[in-house]
Amino acid sequence: MNETTSKTLVCELCEAGCGLQVELSQGAVTAVRGNERDVTSKGFVCPKGLASLALDQDPDRLRTPVQRCADGSFTPISWEQAFDTVAQRLTAIQKAHGRDAVAVYMGTPIVHKHGALLMRAALLSALGTRNATSAGSQDSSPRFAASYFLYGSAFAIPVPDIDRTQFFLCIGANPLVSNGSFLTAPNMRGRLRALQARGGRIVVVDPRRTETAQAADEHVAITPGSDAAFVLAMTQVLLAERRIDEATLERCTRNWLAIRARLRDYTPERVADYTGVPAATIRRLALEFADAQSSAAYARLGVCNHAFGTLGSYAVDLLNLTAGRLGQVGGSLFATPAIDLGRMARLMGSDGYARFRSRVRGLPEIAGDLPAATLAEEMETPGDGQVRAFITYAGNPVLSTPNGQRLARALGKLDFMVSIDFYVNETTRFADIILPPCGPFAEEHVDLFFANAAAHNAIRWTGAAAPRGEDERCDWEIMLELAYRLGGGPSGLRPLDLLLRAARRFGYRYSLQQTVDLALWFGPYRLRGAAVRAAPDGIDLGPLQAGFERRVFHPDGRIELGTPAILSAFAQQAQALAHPRPVDELLLIGRRDLRSNNSWMHNLPKLVSGRARCVLLVHPDDARRAGVRDGEQAWLESKVHCAQVPVQLSDEMRPGVVSLPHGFGHAGIARFQRVAGEHAGVSANDWTDDQEVEAIVGQSILNGVKVRLRAVVPTAARDASS
Repeated sequence: MNETTSKTLVCELCEAGCGLQVELSQGAVTAVRGNERDVTSKGFVCPKGLASLALDQDPDRLRTPVQRCADGSFTPISWEQAFDTVAQRLTAIQKAHGRDAVAVYMGTPIVHKHGALLMRAALLSALGTRNATSAGSQDSSPRFAASYFLYGSAFAIPVPDIDRTQFFLCIGANPLVSNGSFLTAPNMRGRLRALQARGGRIVVVDPRRTETAQAADEHVAITPGSDAAFVLAMTQVLLAERRIDEATLERCTRNWLAIRARLRDYTPERVADYTGVPAATIRRLALEFADAQSSAAYARLGVCNHAFGTLGSYAVDLLNLTAGRLGQVGGSLFATPAIDLGRMARLMGSDGYARFRSRVRGLPEIAGDLPAATLAEEMETPGDGQVRAFITYAGNPVLSTPNGQRLARALGKLDFMVSIDFYVNETTRFADIILPPCGPFAEEHVDLFFANAAAHNAIRWTGAAAPRGEDERCDWEIMLELAYRLGGGPSGLRPLDLLLRAARRFGYRYSLQQTVDLALWFGPYRLRGAAVRAAPDGIDLGPLQAGFERRVFHPDGRIELGTPAILSAFAQQAQALAHPRPVDELLLIGRRDLRSNNSWMHNLPKLVSGRARCVLLVHPDDARRAGVRDGEQAWLESKVHCAQVPVQLSDEMRPGVVSLPHGFGHAGIARFQRVAGEHAGVSANDWTDDQEVEAIVGQSILNGVKVRLRAVVPTAARDASS
């Protein structure tokens, strides 16, 4: 007789972190659904969470360590052999060429998995390298920098009080598809419907009429890359109309007068041509924002991924602040997480800006990460500190970083590479050793990173839903073993790790659970780990609290408005206003699909079935000028790349803007990921230039890339043949 049991879990495939209910028979998961008792998601789950079972059962997923053969195939090896090889090769390379000869790239799952995030410092400390970067340097560094400048911590992230606001201004974000980004709020469609049902208003500012824009009350089609100027113009309107409490600003901020003077450059009339938004619209939206009973401005990737990404993120906070919405119920608030990641980061020395820079271009770190745009040049450029070995954790930078084909060529010339990943992908195919973590049901979960950006305070700690295989390891255990073998330990603090290593010889075994217990106990709620573990559906810690003072970490407790970097960005943006883009210029932007926000999800049949998603969206007017037709292949060319793409005509696009989705380009790995190979598509980041970066943090410019579009077969030849 087969006994069926049920366990709770948290989905780790996107920032929403929905609660899952899984059914098991004889220890194996047989079904997945939303957990109706989960305090955060209340039964909501998107297609990605429901596909967790397919991910767990994917025959292409690696389950044992593998080593690359001379012909590019991979053969299984033991964990002991794998760890020995990795430790020996990395140690030898660093001994011969220095600590910085090893670079590290951490993929998106690092912030979804509490164990891996806590072990990040351990691995980096053991390596002693400054060449650390991550997926966050591709889409979040401007947000981190703006927070560091304003509040004194990169991890002080204000989030819109979406459940209580009356006016939601959403800029360069698509939360109906992303389920929120730096806005952990499952079931965004339900939340936005509730906002409208209580008489509220939603305005979406985006070059494309996105899924969120279609559900909004108003869509403003803006020119890519002009978000900072648009938002600063809104703030200028509030200043001109005397809607700003300047006495309060003088009391709670520094350098308001310097910013006040610079806002004069950003009148709606001056930015109208540059942004593509009429001056009257900018003025009306600014006054509606100020006059609403409550309002919150929110921005994400579309604002971060362009030449003024840090200024754009800063400008959104400035608008919330000057309108009196920062720290106000229904405005922009700060979460109070049970585990204060910001304080932990400062304790570990992971919170800062420009404390060191990249070797070749001198690009700055933010929160311990250098820009991923430096990877290829650091591998290719000879000299002291040249990168000769590479470690990736759950990442695919060949697809997710700019000019991916250049990076692929550089990876092929490295002395050694190791990847912690359960797929052979476009990046890990270059690895000498791949160390696969266990599947999605075999590891416990604790809310850590995204609780710092949650729309409602809560804490969940769920255990593993299914037992691990006899020879499987969690990703944090893999990282810890590497840290030990490289001379480090679990804490990432050298003196303490020396003691822990000594204790290990006498039987000491590190406990991740004890670390989390301590973090909870020293958190703001003084929670006991046992009590949190006893509530797998989560503990509701209440709505976001009013006020912002507790999240300002500058010594005098005041928000810093005018750092040199921000003042310089103001001047650069003001100069750019004088040069609107040519009428016939095309700009490429990315987009996200609900079922495939990461490249490794394309190997799951349920997430790639149906219509083709890797198509270039083109406005009919632009297609007519280029001589291309719906459903045809067309040439798309940028400064660094030219290739054919399938075209889909869409009036969702603002004229002059075309869009490709992120994460495709799987033709080269069809033998390793069979489903993904059948839906190969093209990599949008092949068209981006790794030499063009945002000035403050060096982040890649992935939105607003200048491109040209032309027909494969010229119109005249096509017409003649027909």
